[in-house]
Amino acid sequence: MVARYPKSRSALLPMLHLVQSEEGYVSADGVALCAEVLGLTKAEVGAVATFYTMYKRRPCGDYLVSVCTNLSCTLRGGQEIYDRLSERLGLGHDETDAEGRFTLEHAECLAACDYAPVVTVNYEFYDDMTVTKAEALVDAIARGERPAPTRGDGLPTFREIERQLAGMGTTPEAGER
Repeated sequence: MVARYPKSRSALLPMLHLVQSEEGYVSADGVALCAEVLGLTKAEVGAVATFYTMYKRRPCGDYLVSVCTNLSCTLRGGQEIYDRLSERLGLGHDETDAEGRFTLEHAECLAACDYAPVVTVNYEFYDDMTVTKAEALVDAIARGERPAPTRGDGLPTFREIERQLAGMGTTPEAGER
């Protein structure tokens, strides 16, 4: 992975995604590994991992459900969607259920105001949501289904999307680990 970049430090973002694909979050060991491989300090790696909201500091469930509660989405029902999903899943912001299936989070902005209210699951968009549609979405996922997003090819698990974001495909290839 590091060899793909002219400067090794440039591999940090994809490397953090790779750590998440393996561990489900950016652990202290993952920070240390990235620092060692890239010749950075743990503080430098930790600063990047805590700056970007896409890097999770606690284990994330198989399905990261993000509900936009910024102004456009809130005016069109985003907060009600978040509140109902919070109640239905029994989770607050940035919490994961005991089974490791779902993590719920408020999203400050998902940059899709023209499709408000928006929910993403593992960064896949579900546009023009309602409370009823959002409940149906998480119910389908709970049944083991992977509902097609509004845009995109399909719904990967959190670890699968993290491998894609790391530039490693969706499954480990022989000798890749």
